[in-house]
Amino acid sequence: MAGAELRPDSHGKVRDIYDCGDKLLMVASDRISAFDFILPDEIPFKGEILTRISAFWFNRFKDLLPNHMISVLPDQTPEQFADYTEYLAGRAMLVKKAKTVPIECIVRGYLTGSGKKTYDQDGTVCGIKLPDGLSEASKLPEPIFTPSTKAELGDHDENISFERCCEIVGEDVATQLKEASLAIYKAAAEYAATRGIIIADTKFEFGFIDGKLTLIDECLTPDSSRFWPAEGYIEGHVQPSYDKQYVRDWLKAYWDMQGEPPHLPEEVIEGTSERYRTAFQIITGTEFVPLKETNVTA
Repeated sequence: MAGAELRPDSHGKVRDIYDCGDKLLMVASDRISAFDFILPDEIPFKGEILTRISAFWFNRFKDLLPNHMISVLPDQTPEQFADYTEYLAGRAMLVKKAKTVPIECIVRGYLTGSGKKTYDQDGTVCGIKLPDGLSEASKLPEPIFTPSTKAELGDHDENISFERCCEIVGEDVATQLKEASLAIYKAAAEYAATRGIIIADTKFEFGFIDGKLTLIDECLTPDSSRFWPAEGYIEGHVQPSYDKQYVRDWLKAYWDMQGEPPHLPEEVIEGTSERYRTAFQIITGTEFVPLKETNVTA
């Protein structure tokens, strides 16, 4: 929590976690990461957008699968955070504690990114054989589940096969992860299509609460997903996007991935913030107004 006396009990690339006894307070910062590096610049409004988009999806799919969200309402934030209300507005989510499953659950509906790279090498994505003749941004015959290891902060996630996933968490849990991930992705992609958005791929995290598989962390945000505008989609080309691909592309062009990542130019910072705000507005159907500037609720 920027400038606060309270210190998180744990933190990730973007989120700071505060232990509140039988609950956790998850606070999404404006930090941005790419290629498993935390960048030195923050993206205005990013943390609030991530939290509010996640809340939107958690509410939408709560009957499809349990999730860990209790509330994003300021009046339900634990008392010890009362002095930080303005900073927490919109970016803090009170959640149930879960036993985290150590797998990143990635679903790909289109061929791009690291999947495109391995496909070009041997026709597979994470060990899954795909049809010949696919190109950049090709829609896959069916969405595929491509898990990865959940690396410690500072390390890199590693794509793994479903068989390796079974070895790590057991076949029963791995099957639950696969089925839940594909179900949520398909439902989200169907909804997003009505809003003019293609969800090319996304990443989920799960845990167990009272013995039930539960969706945790974030859900279908511009940090964890590739959102493409459906209008103008052309197979065979890199698509414009409402996510942090703009940052990835700049880094690939101007950084050799050695040493500490560079500062982003102002136009990349502002352009990324604008893309996140646009994603929020298109997906939720509401204008993005920072909560600390108004009395509206998330």
